[in-house]
Formats: sequence, C-alpha cells, structure tokens
Amino acid sequence: MRILGIDPGSRVTGYGVIEVTGREAKYVDSGCIRTGGGDLPDRLKKIYLGTREIVQHYKPQEMAVEQVFMGKNASSALILGQARASAICAVFDDDVIVYEYAARQIKQALVGKGSADKTQVQHMVKILLKLQGNPQMDASDALAVALCHMHTDQTSKATLRGLA
Repeated sequence: MRILGIDPGSRVTGYGVIEVTGREAKYVDSGCIRTGGGDLPDRLKKIYLGTREIVQHYKPQEMAVEQVFMGKNASSALILGQARASAICAVFDDDVIVYEYAARQIKQALVGKGSADKTQVQHMVKILLKLQGNPQMDASDALAVALCHMHTDQTSKATLRGLA
C-alpha cells in the first residue's frame, strides 16, 4: 500500500510518499510544493496542481493529512484550512482515502510524546525510513504524517484481530 502524507501550508506544503509492506515502511519520495508570493487563490491552485501531480505520478491508495491547529490567530488557521482543502480536493478523482491526524497524535506515534519538537520528529523519520540524511523540515513533517497513519492503521487492525 502506498501512503501520501501532507503537511499543509499556504506558502510551503510538505509531501511524503511511503510504501508499506506488512509492518515495514519504505521511503519513496518527499519534497515541498512551494507557492511563492501572490494572492491566496493562486497559491491554493499551486497546492492543488502540485498535489494532483504527485498523486498521478505515485498513485497512493491513502492520504494522511495534518489537521488544522487553532492557535491564537484565527485568520492563519482559516488560511491553513484552505491549503489543506486544496490538497484534499486534489485526490478526489483518484478515489484516494483521506485520513486526518492531530499534530500531537503524529508526534506521539513517532517520538512517544505529543510535545516533541520538530527536530525530534525529523530524527525519528530519518531512523524509521533508514534515510542517509535529514529530509527538509516540511517534507519530514509530511513523512511523519504518513508514518503515523501506517502505525495507527496497523494498531487498529491488530486490535480488531484481538477482538475477533
């Protein structure tokens, strides 16, 4: 199964693609969709088209995306939500199943504590995927979302087998 992880942002949207076989995750690709300047609709279009291109090339069956965190600035959360929606809408034509995870849940799954910082998450991504170097921070966050989904999916399937 191939999983696309997305770390949404209105200026930089990270993506990470992993291949899952059994309990093993293999790195496929990662990077960033950079929208540059311009008005919001143009940046949202770049996120949509960039995600579409990734989906058409790698053909993931599932996509995991980080949920919007509502901080002190409601305007920023709304813009982030629109960036997220652009990426999610890009997978509809390919029937990719979309899953959402909170930032704390992602950190908990990878590092073991929901308050982990970005460098700790990046380090665990490097170890879990056996990468030679650290991926870009936004790409690392996207790979972390994909790995969180893999872990969560395997845990829920194991729990269901235990109940059967």
